[in-house]
Amino acid sequence: MTTVQRLTDRKREAIVQAAIAEFRSNGFETTSMDKIAARAEVSKRTVYNHFPGKEELFAEILTRLWQTSEEQSALSYRPGKPLRGQLRELLQSKMRMLNDSNFLDLARVAIAAAIHSPERTQDMVARMGQREEGVNTWIVAAQADGRLKIVDPAFAAHQLQSLLKTFAFWPQITLGQPPLDAKMQQQVVDSAVDMFLAYYQLPAER
Repeated sequence: MTTVQRLTDRKREAIVQAAIAEFRSNGFETTSMDKIAARAEVSKRTVYNHFPGKEELFAEILTRLWQTSEEQSALSYRPGKPLRGQLRELLQSKMRMLNDSNFLDLARVAIAAAIHSPERTQDMVARMGQREEGVNTWIVAAQADGRLKIVDPAFAAHQLQSLLKTFAFWPQITLGQPPLDAKMQQQVVDSAVDMFLAYYQLPAER
């Protein structure tokens, strides 16, 4: 990578980080490209060279949020392996994401923008929901293998992930509470696994 390219990449990253800070502090509507440029310590022209407008800049932020979300979906269903261990591993991966400060920062930006400008962001927010497919995919595979009740997998996945988010997402997003410590993270994961399997696991698998 050339020196010029490295400098360009550093400026782009500075712009994105400045935009996250501005959106968090001032909201989507009142944040301006001028404020973003000033915080990033670059010219307004440099900002526009990278992003035609703040909508495109916000889309870049959401893309990063989606990419972070996808990292936890890499764990696939493994036939013949105990469901409890697989599910615990999957939820531990998701818990790590929910306790990542960068993910929480990006989530605050996306949610705040959706509240203040639903017509502008509803498509992006809908696409965000579609990104949380790792748990859904795992449930579908376990159902097809005859190990979980045949119910709407999207409903079951949403229910399961909500057991985590009640402790490790919404309090941090809405109330500014600190991320969970390691002991509490494990307690939330283990109890979620127990509750989910107690209802959805077929008797022959218990």
